Amino acid sequence: MTKNILIAGATGKTGRILTQQMIDQGHTVTALVRESSDTSHLPEAANLRQADLTDLQPGVCDGADVVIFAAGSGGSTGPEMTEKVDRDGAMRLVDLAQTAGAERFVMLSTVGADQADPSGDMAHYLKAKHDADEHLKASGLTYAILRPVALTDNGPGEDVTLASEVGKSATASRSDVAQVLATAATTGKYDGQALEMQSA
Repeated sequence: MTKNILIAGATGKTGRILTQQMIDQGHTVTALVRESSDTSHLPEAANLRQADLTDLQPGVCDGADVVIFAAGSGGSTGPEMTEKVDRDGAMRLVDLAQTAGAERFVMLSTVGADQADPSGDMAHYLKAKHDADEHLKASGLTYAILRPVALTDNGPGEDVTLASEVGKSATASRSDVAQVLATAATTGKYDGQALEMQSA
């Protein structure tokens, strides 16, 4: 069954793979893009909807059956942008998806986001992701949360592990992550779950 999929973060490395996979499966994909985004790598079949995750406007999720948050502030940004995008932007998108009547919301999170009070160099980022995940869980939306370990640009693996806990020193290829996100978005297989992920 063809679905209207809205993807935040479609121009990122994982998002581009996901967008192509969704289109290849016959779904209608709308990419949320900033005015300054480089959209040259997106498939021609992708629709574009201009929006800024730091200032999302009402109606941005209108018409979407499924909303996928696959965005991130990036490793080179400071705590303020992490909060604006990874926490506040994600939470606002959840609220707008709920208002729009989306049937499912899929969140790309990260291993470690299950911690309410994380420590270490990544504490600020993990806390932002944790807060966004918890907001989604409490929203009343049908949801799936994927928490991969360190991402690589490798091709698809032969075996993907999805569990409540995986090897923290393992890696996950972006191709595998995109595939799991696509499955979560369109099949309901992972509804109501927050799963850690690694590639074999």
